[in-house]
Amino acid sequence: MIKIIAGGKKNAGWVTEACAEYEKRLRKPFDVTWQFMEEEKLLRHLSEWPFKNSFVICCDERGKNISSPEFSDLVERAFVSGKDVVILIGGAYGFDDLVREKADFVWSFSKLVFPHGLFRAMVVEQIYRASQIAEGRPYHHK
Repeated sequence: MIKIIAGGKKNAGWVTEACAEYEKRLRKPFDVTWQFMEEEKLLRHLSEWPFKNSFVICCDERGKNISSPEFSDLVERAFVSGKDVVILIGGAYGFDDLVREKADFVWSFSKLVFPHGLFRAMVVEQIYRASQIAEGRPYHHK
């Protein structure tokens, strides 16, 4: 399972629709659950680091930029190791150094900064793409 913990408020209508479009196609172990927290609570929650037996991916523009097949492989290796995947999406100010240091992987989509809603939809699309790559389907264009 993949748990996405996102800072800020729940998704706006168009974001919910975009995420739902990909989520309805996902099958275990690539199924997604969401947890939304106000930024202040999110940072406090993360400082306690409650992620036992999870592979934690922190989304941050200072992270490593990888391809869709590399992301698929990263998630697949976590599942094979018996771990769930936790993806952290920060609030408006991102994460502090401590969160990035504790994460198993810091993932950058780009050096650009994206609006929360758009980024959330992009993350779910990449999870769907990863599931298709893992199944050997032709969703990803080489």
